[in-house]
Amino acid sequence: MASPSRLGRYAVRRRIGAGGFATVWLCYDEQLDSPVAVKVLAENWAVDLHVRQRFVEEGRFLRKVESPHVVPVYDAGELDDGRPFLVMAYADQGSLADRLDLAPLEVGQALQVVREVGVGLRALHQRGVLHRDVKPANVLFRSEPRDEQDGPAMVRSMVGDLGLGKSLDMSSRLSMVAGTPAYVAPEQARGDRLDARADLFSLAAVAYLLLAHRPPFQHASLSAASDRALPSEGSGLPPEADAVLRRGLAPDPEDRYDDIAAFVGDLAASLEHVAGADATGQVAWLPTDPDATRVGAPPSPLPSSSPSPPSRSSSETAPAGGSAPTRRSGIGRGWLVAAAVAAVLGVAGGWVLGRQAPADVTVSDENGSLRVTVPGSWNGALGRGEWTPPGSAGSYSALSVGSRRGWQGDPGANGVFLGILPGGSLPVDLPGHPSCTEVQDPINDESAALGPTVTVVNARCAGGSTVFERVIRVADNRLLWVQVQADDRSAATAVLDSVQVSGF
Repeated sequence: MASPSRLGRYAVRRRIGAGGFATVWLCYDEQLDSPVAVKVLAENWAVDLHVRQRFVEEGRFLRKVESPHVVPVYDAGELDDGRPFLVMAYADQGSLADRLDLAPLEVGQALQVVREVGVGLRALHQRGVLHRDVKPANVLFRSEPRDEQDGPAMVRSMVGDLGLGKSLDMSSRLSMVAGTPAYVAPEQARGDRLDARADLFSLAAVAYLLLAHRPPFQHASLSAASDRALPSEGSGLPPEADAVLRRGLAPDPEDRYDDIAAFVGDLAASLEHVAGADATGQVAWLPTDPDATRVGAPPSPLPSSSPSPPSRSSSETAPAGGSAPTRRSGIGRGWLVAAAVAAVLGVAGGWVLGRQAPADVTVSDENGSLRVTVPGSWNGALGRGEWTPPGSAGSYSALSVGSRRGWQGDPGANGVFLGILPGGSLPVDLPGHPSCTEVQDPINDESAALGPTVTVVNARCAGGSTVFERVIRVADNRLLWVQVQADDRSAATAVLDSVQVSGF
């Protein structure tokens, strides 16, 4: 559908992004002559009182804090249909996850981000708020223009998205175990009582990612994250810095730093001799959007089927992989299909944008080892190539096809991903999906045509979709991971049944 022309008194320019629970729009505040980000609760969650309360509480938590490193909330309201919305600062430089998709940070830049995020978290804690979901996607960047003689605009880091935030005095009575497996503290994954050291753990995990260029853990589920374990390998940093990171990531909160300031201070001191001149921060890397601040500019319509961006050659797209210099953040998100699709993009042929057709279409990877048949309406973006599974040093065959590029996690989009994995044992845990409210019990089939399988169905997802996760043992030392997201469950089942594998 077309974008709304207004949200409350704010003129809509374009959609910034959408998740399982909300859509964020870039808007223009005509009264104050300023761009703002307006976050609106998704329609399918409007009648869920628990989700609605969490959404409204996010605004209340953010309003408690006065810090340049916490995303400010300027206003709140309700649309005509009763859905609540929050009006926040516009992060014109995107998120840390976006930034890492461009290139890794220098040591000094990484320290600056950790320092500023630490300041934001301390401000939350001082106001009695625990974030509970510190990760690259929730670290936002905003440019700070300077006078011409002072040089280019610099970037400020801000903590955002308190959808899982809780008052510290309620941390002992949390009823919901939640968080992002790769960054969540073990005690949070277990549902234990929490304090500020849970956020410290998550900040240490982000710091590890920025400095070591890989996440400290490859947890695919909260149950795996609840295990008391330190990173299995060293960070590759100087021993002093590695010791600071490992203390921040200690499984027992009693073994961690007492507060974030002490952790950040020791980390900076341990890397002072290698940070160099880049310790002053980051220059803005994205141009200012002129339509956001132009007085009287017409709203930008959002077409019903957003066109996919032009495909890029492999020389234009950064390679993915364990030692590759870019796109590490995608691989670092573990089993999430976003990582898989990013990896397919980065190696070999990249994306091919196809025409939608009414008839079913059979597609295959470059060497013909993977094949799947999808409805013609899904054939909007095809990714062929290889991917590097989390925790693996090698590259393996992979294939992605969807109704549009970026179909993964996009409510209403359809798609399928296939990727070969090393290993001979079927996993106990399969990827979870926060936007899905119903997770069915695993289905094991030892007599399936392609080999023994385990399948998990995630139902009642955002946008009315169903997400199927399946792992198949196709050889003694090889697995095939299949993920299907569809708004038509019968179509998803047909796609699953059509998967073919050869050469294993």
